[in-house]
Amino acid sequence: MSTPTAGARPDEVRRHNRTALLRRLHVDGPSTRASLAAELGLNRSTIKALVDGLAESGVVAERVPAQRSGAGRPSLLVLPQPHAAVVMAIDIRVEQVAMAMVGLGGDILGRDSWNLHHRSRDPGEVITHVADSAKLLADELDVRAVGVGVSVPGVVRRSDGLVHEAPNLHWTDVALGERLSSVLKVPVQVGNDAELGALAEHVRGAARGSSDVVYISADVGIGGGVISNGQPLRGTGGYVGELGHMVVRPGGRRCYCGCHGCWETEVGEAALCRALALPEDAPRGTVVAELRSLAGSPDSVAHRLGEFTEWLAMGLVTVVNMLGPELVVLGDLFTALPESMVEQLRHTVQRRSLVSRAVGGTRIVSSPLGRDAKLVGAAELAFEPVLGEV
Repeated sequence: MSTPTAGARPDEVRRHNRTALLRRLHVDGPSTRASLAAELGLNRSTIKALVDGLAESGVVAERVPAQRSGAGRPSLLVLPQPHAAVVMAIDIRVEQVAMAMVGLGGDILGRDSWNLHHRSRDPGEVITHVADSAKLLADELDVRAVGVGVSVPGVVRRSDGLVHEAPNLHWTDVALGERLSSVLKVPVQVGNDAELGALAEHVRGAARGSSDVVYISADVGIGGGVISNGQPLRGTGGYVGELGHMVVRPGGRRCYCGCHGCWETEVGEAALCRALALPEDAPRGTVVAELRSLAGSPDSVAHRLGEFTEWLAMGLVTVVNMLGPELVVLGDLFTALPESMVEQLRHTVQRRSLVSRAVGGTRIVSSPLGRDAKLVGAAELAFEPVLGEV
């Protein structure tokens, strides 16, 4: 836990401690006052004052635990109240937009989604639809968002939410953060989709408790999010994670970025469709169903997806050698890959990666959050400034 700087004023210390307590409850759920004091390194009188103040303002409540153990009076649990702070999470994909209202503690209070077609991918059309749907969803749930987080499959400037380039959406230099903030009348934070997927896994998914993680997102393209030493790796201006544009096959298929043989040309959705002998524009449900049909037959997986597995493994070996993560999380479309294929990836990375061998084997797992990962990450992005203001 971070600590206030030396010489901080008492009100700054109280604010810091209050935010730390709220973040603990928001991320890890209900806890007793004694446990909060021990985890946050604060004395009981300080915890009492903080909890009493938050309870008085309706941000937390205290309840007797449902399950009691031992004799004597049970310790009360301090619970975050979901409606005390609600944010809106938006996940803009190439083919769909998903939206959710998320309460303090991470509860999804309600959601909406709609498909995007070629004409409806225009930034103005998307922003208008988001604004209309946000109002309807907020009215239906009788809540008001105090912040908004947005996931976009592109290169995003984190300081103001400018989408420098989102090729699969055909967006260039879209001031998404400013435009959405103007129509929604609340602060808007925008992030790259894979970066937010990594954030979601780190806070609420497979990477909880892991300090060095890479999240690999497979949709139309391939993206990567990196957690390094417990913190998101964002690079200059927030531009980082374009792992799909590592060149793995010089002279291979032309990529929209202008290069040939990028990783995503070999393992993106179109490449997976080709490996499965499906049309490149096959519906996502058809692709997932075909993958699931292979789940019980490792021989069929090896026969039909052998070359695809090799290209995926080649990229993973490079990623592990460069970044040295203890964990790689496979997200989005990759969560449908048969377990026998994921196991083969683990063995191949262990055998070929010097770094993986040095750390005793990099773990490779499928995301438990599935398609919700980026929506969850967008919510957590929105909550970052909100927790200090509740």
